[in-house]
Amino acid sequence: MQTDKIFYNLFQSFPSIFFAIIGKTNVNASIYKFVSVEIKDTAFRIDGVFIPNNESIEQPLYFVEVQFQLDANFYRRFFAEIFLYLRQNPSVNFWRAVVIYPQGSLDPNDQQPYRLLLDSSQVQRIYLDELGAVAENSLQMSIVQLIIASEETAVNQGRDLILQAREQLTDETTKKQIVELIETILLYKLTQLSREELAAMLGIDDEFKKTRMYQSIKQDGLEEGRQEGRQEGRREVKLETVPRLLALGLSVEQVAQALELTVEQVQQAADN
Repeated sequence: MQTDKIFYNLFQSFPSIFFAIIGKTNVNASIYKFVSVEIKDTAFRIDGVFIPNNESIEQPLYFVEVQFQLDANFYRRFFAEIFLYLRQNPSVNFWRAVVIYPQGSLDPNDQQPYRLLLDSSQVQRIYLDELGAVAENSLQMSIVQLIIASEETAVNQGRDLILQAREQLTDETTKKQIVELIETILLYKLTQLSREELAAMLGIDDEFKKTRMYQSIKQDGLEEGRQEGRQEGRREVKLETVPRLLALGLSVEQVAQALELTVEQVQQAADN
C-alpha cells in the first residue's frame, strides 16, 4: 500500500485531518498549504510541509513525515533534512516536526543523539493504532484509522464511513471527496479485488454512481464490450463473482444492483 500517496492526498484535500491527528483541533487549517519539498543541491525530499500564510509561534511551519516501515537511520535523515531546510530558508523561525507511525514498534531505537528534540514540544510522534478513542467521534479520524485497518475489517469500515459521510455532510463537494478518499484507500489495501467487486461491496446507489471510481468501472466495461463484442462472456464473469460477494455479507438485492443482474440470475448463480 502506497501510504505516502494516501497521506499526501489526505492532507492536501483535508488539512484539518493533520491537525486533528496532532490534537490541534483549534487551529484554522485554511491558513496552511501542504506541499512536498525537495531540498536544493541534495537528494533529500521531505514528505510534506504545512506552510502557514503568516508564520508565528502560534502558527508554526510543520515538517511531516509518514513512516510505515522500519528504518534504523530514520531520525538521522529526518533531522538532517529539517536543518538543511532551515539553513536554506533563513526566514523560518517557528517550526514543529511530526512523524506518523502506524504503531510504536516502527519507531527506531536510534534516538539518543536527538533525545532533547524528541522529548521536547518541538517534535511530536503519532502512533495511529493509539488514536482509536479519538477516531470514534470523528469522521476524518476514522478515515485515517481505515488506512491501518486489517483487510478483514476494512470493507465493512469503509462502507460504514461512506454511510456516515452521507448522513453527516451537507456539502456535496466535500461528501464526494470523502467518498473518493475512502475508495482510494480501499483500492490500495485490497489489491486482490477488482474495482467492480469493491464497488459492489461498498453498496452502489445513484449517488455513488456519480463518483470517478464507478464511472471508471462503467467506462472500462463499455470499452471491453466494444472491443470483444461478447456480452455473454461478461455476464458469465459477473455470475462467477456472485458467490464471493454473497459470502462477504451482501444481500441478493445488493449484488444484483451492483452487477446489473436480475435477482433471479443472482439466486441461480448462488445455487449452482
